[in-house]
Amino acid sequence: MDGRKMALFALASIPLVMTLGNSMLIPILPLMEKEIEITAVQSSLIITIYSIVAIILIPFAGYLSDRIGRKKVIIPSLIITAIGGGICAFAAWKMEQPYVLILVGRFLQGIGAAGAFPVVLPTVGDMFEDEQDVSAGLGIIETSNTFGKVLSPIIGALLAISIWFLPFVFIPIFSSIAIILMVFFVKPKPHKKEGQTTTSFKQFLNQIKEIFHHNGKWLLSTFAIGCLNMFILFGFLFHFSSLLEETYRLNGVWKGVVLAIPLLFLCIASFVAGKKIGKNKIVMKWVIFVGNLTAAISLFFVKTDSVLWFYTLLLSIAGIGIGLSLPALDALITEGVEKQVRGTITSLYSSMRFLGVAAGPLLIALIMDIEASYIYYLLAGTSVVACILTFVLIRPTKEDNNTAVPKPT
Repeated sequence: MDGRKMALFALASIPLVMTLGNSMLIPILPLMEKEIEITAVQSSLIITIYSIVAIILIPFAGYLSDRIGRKKVIIPSLIITAIGGGICAFAAWKMEQPYVLILVGRFLQGIGAAGAFPVVLPTVGDMFEDEQDVSAGLGIIETSNTFGKVLSPIIGALLAISIWFLPFVFIPIFSSIAIILMVFFVKPKPHKKEGQTTTSFKQFLNQIKEIFHHNGKWLLSTFAIGCLNMFILFGFLFHFSSLLEETYRLNGVWKGVVLAIPLLFLCIASFVAGKKIGKNKIVMKWVIFVGNLTAAISLFFVKTDSVLWFYTLLLSIAGIGIGLSLPALDALITEGVEKQVRGTITSLYSSMRFLGVAAGPLLIALIMDIEASYIYYLLAGTSVVACILTFVLIRPTKEDNNTAVPKPT
């Protein structure tokens, strides 16, 4: 295996670790509510606080990665993630009222997450010159991300069988593995050419302003669709996790297995899409559109009183739709900007994705307290909005297939 393949393998471990560190908590949230006596809204904040911190800090991580280098941002971020997981584990193990300290640990994990997975995207873009290779590499990264989501409910449920807080214990372990892989297999690239001056923070803000002045419509719409996709995904996962226990009486490993089925289809769709879309930005647009339309149709027909197999089938179809959309969005963003500003732009995109992750569980938890039947109409409508944004505002031409957003002067 050549150096770039090993580097890609090491980079792919990061979204896997980040996803495991967050998503494997979803199946144990109902158990956590009972163990530490918190409400569904409070348990949703364990997911939400992680994402909110990441949303705020991701743009600065992107700026730093453009300024000092990707690896110098990623490795300290993984260390902070490991520390946050350790604090959560300690609180759950030793304290009678651990909720507040668990939130502190999740806050630190969010800081770490800001400088880890979002910086992976521009790192992959830096590794390859050919856009088709970039698309394939990003497809692998997104597949690793979604594969982590497939494994998360199963691993989370398995670990929680013996001790409910064991998933927290494994966050530092998983983070350490990713750190080792990064240290040995990812070689840092010079973050600036000889004679190139360092960008000041004021220039950084001016660069962002100029990029959005010329390319605001398609960039902002891509950011919004990424946010909506993650809102839909984490929204239905949060509700499905609760429903499996309360309505279908599934617990433990079997609950994790069923929760993983829609994610497995999402993972397969991401892998195939990443391999097939290549560098054609027109194809990317229509893959995003078809993916979100597929999700909208399937979610519209979900009823909370459906039999389990039909419920799971519809969510799996929605997973396929989201799985098609995500790697196309990644490629459109990463290949659409020059390397000098790639970290900044992809970090803003990642912030919007984390906003969706943060909003999904919290909003769905609030709706569950009012009227659960509204949930899937909301999610289907959100997918329709993503379709409209794609159709109206993402309008690449044949000439765009060989061009990127120009670097600001």
